[in-house]
Amino acid sequence: MSYSVQNKVALVTGANRGIGKSIVESLINHGAKKVYLAVRDVNSTTDLEEKFGDKVITVEADVSDTASVQALAQQAIDVDIVVNNAGVGTPQSILGEDVEKDFAFQLEVNAFGLLRVANAFAKTLEANKGALVQMNSIASVKNFPHLSTYSASKAASYSLTQALRTELGAKGVTVLSVHPGPVATAMAVAAGFENAAATTVVSEGIISALEAGDFHLFPDEMAKQIEAAYQSFSDNVIMVDFSE
Repeated sequence: MSYSVQNKVALVTGANRGIGKSIVESLINHGAKKVYLAVRDVNSTTDLEEKFGDKVITVEADVSDTASVQALAQQAIDVDIVVNNAGVGTPQSILGEDVEKDFAFQLEVNAFGLLRVANAFAKTLEANKGALVQMNSIASVKNFPHLSTYSASKAASYSLTQALRTELGAKGVTVLSVHPGPVATAMAVAAGFENAAATTVVSEGIISALEAGDFHLFPDEMAKQIEAAYQSFSDNVIMVDFSE
């Protein structure tokens, strides 16, 4: 089902930089009337506040903390669109002394963070027939050895996103799973990726995917290569309801 951001109220976690910041800009440029900037550091969004004035509202939130996310949902009771963009990604081999600690940390933010956000905002999104956008990754479907724990955490968040599509979709909520490849952010630099895609490729892709009523978005060149190989599996397994 097509979903327009025009005149909608949105909330973006991790809105202060990188893809999150670009998503805020794209939402407003395409007609969103207000965007909550959900960040851990409320002093990190000054440039967006100066640029967009009263169209943006900075709110404190930490997706790794249940109480923080619940408080956020109580503040933003008018939201139509929730973009769960906040995430972490650190290079980590699958073998090493710190791998368990690193994996637990990335699961806490990337997978449990999604659960917290989805549960906190479910009733509001249902009431407003809204949209939930989850920032996943090509690493959701392909494990990259130097990003082993990140890949596994994103595979978990992608699996949860599929469940949310079923649960929330039945209640009139649009769910979009976003799977970028390397994007020009600090995370991509740390992972050693070169020639990364611009953040606007992702943010503008989200607007288009919502309008098209798509569940998956593979926005950039590398992501589209994976999408081409993944499409048959997606069509015949992911998008099929085997309970019928």
